[in-house]
Amino acid sequence: MRDEASEGVTLSRRSILIAAAASLAVPHASGAQDSWPPVFEAGRSQFTLVRPRVAMPQLRLQDLHGRDTVVTAKPGRVTLVNFWATWCAACKLDLPMLASLAASRPDRLDIVAICTDTKDLRKIRAFLGGLAVQNLACYVDAYGAAARASTEMFSNVGMPITYLVGTDGRVEGYIAGAPDWLSPAGARLLQFYRERD
Repeated sequence: MRDEASEGVTLSRRSILIAAAASLAVPHASGAQDSWPPVFEAGRSQFTLVRPRVAMPQLRLQDLHGRDTVVTAKPGRVTLVNFWATWCAACKLDLPMLASLAASRPDRLDIVAICTDTKDLRKIRAFLGGLAVQNLACYVDAYGAAARASTEMFSNVGMPITYLVGTDGRVEGYIAGAPDWLSPAGARLLQFYRERD
């Protein structure tokens, strides 16, 4: 009889401890989910948060026809700002991926691809001509606006590098290399920032 009673006490203590641990874990998990983006990786790189968050500046650029344009984040939309170069081997993988992403979500996402190594429009058009990038908005840093912004807020830690700007127009983070934006992990990251306000 005594053994049954002590076993009952042990079971109820264990039950209480398990229930307490579960109740502590649930709020922490949901809080973490609300404040931290999902993991998104590309090779040896992963999406890295930028703190403090700063507003994306207006960038005075040229399009591939030599026309001046001002590029900025649109309120309520996620913007990917990609820096690439014609000498960059990984850019040959990254730019077509971004073009496919742009084609798959034209109403929910803006993508800006900025060539940083040359102002020679013929060279840039020839480079892009060998890639499937018809749906991608490509620009040239003809006035050094992107270069200035990259020293102030977009630190180029690798090439290519893509910055994610949230719906409030602030730079949230970056990933270097050629990540698969169409993967489930890429979709989760974009969804996380689309739903965040």
